[in-house]
Amino acid sequence: MSNNKKVTALIADDEEGPREQLRAALQRLWPELDIVAASIHGVDAWDDFLQHEPEVCFLDIRMPGLTGIEVARRMAATATPPQVVFVTAFGDHALSAFDAGAVDYVMKPVDDARLAQAIERVQGRLQRPEPAASGPDLQALLKQLLPAAAPRPKMIQASLGREVKMIAPEDVIYFESDNRYTRVVYTGGEALIRTALKELLTQLDAEEFWQVHRSVLVNSRCIASAIRIDENSMVLTLKGREEKLPVSRQFQGLFKGQ
Repeated sequence: MSNNKKVTALIADDEEGPREQLRAALQRLWPELDIVAASIHGVDAWDDFLQHEPEVCFLDIRMPGLTGIEVARRMAATATPPQVVFVTAFGDHALSAFDAGAVDYVMKPVDDARLAQAIERVQGRLQRPEPAASGPDLQALLKQLLPAAAPRPKMIQASLGREVKMIAPEDVIYFESDNRYTRVVYTGGEALIRTALKELLTQLDAEEFWQVHRSVLVNSRCIASAIRIDENSMVLTLKGREEKLPVSRQFQGLFKGQ
């Protein structure tokens, strides 16, 4: 099963024991694998993926914040979707949907023989010109497996001096990371909140608020146009506003035109 090519990977599990067991098993069975991140829950897994762009992701299905399926769906929509292996301790009915081969799964506690089989499948897919774990088919499958009811967006509470401003999500134009704070630009002005951008992902409707950069979430209804500067650079213009927002390479596929 040895492969000379260095492959990068991310593992994600909110329980330390299973996370470290998986890490140890992967080091035994795939010693060339470079584990670039060991995320402690779904929100961190998504953020770590954007930072490191690993080729393979081992995701626990049941994680707080964002589930493994929600994280995989976001990954599948990026410019460089990884190969995904789900890890679960549950006899989840969803697992049968993965038998087609686009993604794989292993049960906890991880069995070496089963993990070795999953690794072999992943290695085979990595050698193909077009990775199997990408494209609209996988996105549609993962969307189908998500709960039907989306979480109701919460009011954004921003401190402005002695006042706590209540901002409705639909009034927000965009969020932007600003050092320790997140800048909220809304129809009535702007404010700073302590909630990290990656935490906001769990509170907002992904169909309405699009992540276009690791540090930017934008209300899709406020986008006027996407302008390609060069092969790797793109910016968004906003309705009725002068500023332009950067679009990182991973998210440029959101703006393909028809």
